[in-house]
Amino acid sequence: MGSGELTASMVEVHKRLLRELPGAPQAVFLDTPAGFQLNVDQISSKAVEYFATRVGHAMGVASYKSHADASDFDRRQAGQVLRGADFILIGPGSPTYAVRQWQPSPVPDLLTRCVTAGGCLVAASAAALTMGRFTLPVYEIYKVGQELHWVAGLDLLGRFGINLVVVPHWNNAEGGTHDTRFCFMGAERFDALTALLPAPLPILGLDEHTACILDLAADAAEVKGLGGITLRTREGTLSFQSGERFALTVLREGIGAHTGAAAPAAPQSAPLEENGSDGFWQRAHALGSRFQTGLDRGEATTATRALLEFDRMVWQAQLGQESEEVVAQARDTLRDMMVLLGNALEAPFKLREEDLAPMVEILLELRGRLREEKQWEAADRLREALQAVNIQVEDTPSGHRWRLSSP
Repeated sequence: MGSGELTASMVEVHKRLLRELPGAPQAVFLDTPAGFQLNVDQISSKAVEYFATRVGHAMGVASYKSHADASDFDRRQAGQVLRGADFILIGPGSPTYAVRQWQPSPVPDLLTRCVTAGGCLVAASAAALTMGRFTLPVYEIYKVGQELHWVAGLDLLGRFGINLVVVPHWNNAEGGTHDTRFCFMGAERFDALTALLPAPLPILGLDEHTACILDLAADAAEVKGLGGITLRTREGTLSFQSGERFALTVLREGIGAHTGAAAPAAPQSAPLEENGSDGFWQRAHALGSRFQTGLDRGEATTATRALLEFDRMVWQAQLGQESEEVVAQARDTLRDMMVLLGNALEAPFKLREEDLAPMVEILLELRGRLREEKQWEAADRLREALQAVNIQVEDTPSGHRWRLSSP
């Protein structure tokens, strides 16, 4: 998955993958890529809650935050959880950190075992970067400013005869005024990075909110989600959009194995364009990302404006120079966005902690005053009233803490 593994855009993909597994599959979230982050447990909790409320399936957690810091018990426990899993999800964090933790550990063999036993491994965002022969050090280059380089990947795909590099966030548009395609690298830097790879190693680019499902048993792949995928080699590029299927030999042997036509060789990435199909899809993907952000944050105005702008762009394309095929694909994408909006409206309304914070802090300040005045019964009744609406209060030596728990 290029991104969006815990958003509305991938709910149906997760449901389908679980549905195709026999029996009652055990789903597990592996937290390693974010193991260095202070909020790693919150990320795991979000995954568990997402699967319970959105996917309708229970999920456990295999915690393997650090190979060096993990005790023998921690390692054995994580290994036991992974061995019993039929569906393993790995997502956000740092790809290079994840690879460093996994390489000296049994985790790569356990992930391989899940797949060979007929289970499902979902590698999204940062985790997707680790699956190929080399891993892109995104943070180190984009945030820290290190020289362009690659590091050795987990190469899990290589164990199944697929020798390539995986790059998610292929169509990223968060930069606004600057190019952040190709996993935040931009065209110029990514072209230079491509030249550093040993020939003829191909690159598999995954658009955001897009999944490329590799069915080893059927020897086929399928694209689902809001965008598409791109196979880029020194000889040319080949793209597949959501809903398309192709043989896995295309990934194993290159674009020459595809029965259709490949794009001409493109040693350099195409620049951002305002006109033409490339420019059209750049705008479409940017609006799709804005729409998804609005849904994820509960910002109705953001989502609605993006949807209306997308509709206007489709009508302009129909009246302009875009081909019928492009317009038809855009309409399909617009329909997908409408379905996502409908799913969001159907979901039960849920308050967030940041929405409640102003009121809760005032009530807890009042409770503190009651305690100072030794009005213990009134203070306890106030705390019980908060607990009745799922607001849990904890008193600590440094003051109170509170959180919103599940009903």
